[in-house]
Amino acid sequence: MTWNSTMSSGYSSLEEDSEEYFFTARTSFFKKPSGKGTESKDVEKERELRTEFSREEIRQKIELYNSMTKDHLKMTLGHTGVYTGFIKVQMDLRRPVTVRGGQRGAGGAMVGEAFYLPRGVTNTLHISSNNTVRQVIVALLNKFTVADNPAKYALYKRYHTEEQVYVCKLADGEQPLFLRLVAGPDTETLSFVLREQQTGEVMWDAFSIPELRNFLRILDKEEEEQKEAVIRRYDVYRQRLQEALMALRGPS
Repeated sequence: MTWNSTMSSGYSSLEEDSEEYFFTARTSFFKKPSGKGTESKDVEKERELRTEFSREEIRQKIELYNSMTKDHLKMTLGHTGVYTGFIKVQMDLRRPVTVRGGQRGAGGAMVGEAFYLPRGVTNTLHISSNNTVRQVIVALLNKFTVADNPAKYALYKRYHTEEQVYVCKLADGEQPLFLRLVAGPDTETLSFVLREQQTGEVMWDAFSIPELRNFLRILDKEEEEQKEAVIRRYDVYRQRLQEALMALRGPS
């Protein structure tokens, strides 16, 4: 099943050691080499920027940020030193998600259904500088009424360095709005992407029984579609062979 809602973009409010990959326009998605001395100065500089700033420095950076933004999604500094603003997160999920409020099961309880969310959907979240990566993930899942365990997902930052694009997994305790402030409002410089955890293997134990049953139904449906496609293809071949044999034999 495919998510066919019109939620191509959205807005929500949420107040109150990493893996790195890179790719270029001429290459596929590769794991970044781990050899010493291969990291560019820009990457090292970006890592060094993960520090705290004074209230005055934050105020100056917010003023500069707001002067550069073009979509009116500005940041606001509160009297306590906490600031609020907006981040955009692209959904890049390859596996189906379980959505709450599906069909009613035995006893009248609501049973979740598995859907494929359209890849590339971008959501806008209003968050504070105190909000962490884990809280942002929970907010995104709630926005789409996803019932899956948030631990199955990870938030990545994507940033450009010269001709390469780097994708780095963020730690749960990092603060996305701080990264947004430091990088500026340009999403070409820095953007956020929600993906499944890159564990190398599917963590089936993390799924509930209804989720696994939904996956089996999806696999059964896809298997039947593939069978029908193969049967149709060979029916066409058989028909063409029969027509060729009749042409060679000539009229009886």
